[in-house]
Amino acid sequence: MKYGARNRITAKVSSIKSDQVMSLVKFENVKAGEMSSVLTTESLQAMGLLVGDQVELIIKAIHVLPVKD
Repeated sequence: MKYGARNRITAKVSSIKSDQVMSLVKFENVKAGEMSSVLTTESLQAMGLLVGDQVELIIKAIHVLPVKD
């Protein structure tokens, strides 16, 4: 996958809170502490994100985008 963002951090999903439309996913990272991302629940389900998953965080401007291989 190619993208324009240059800042990348490997992190672990520490919690997920979902409703019908949006989800708040929190990530645990040793270097940066804790970060969060808000995404649609549909995107969360399509990615198959679960607590404990290892992901890469792509940071661009104010957005934190989780990427799961």
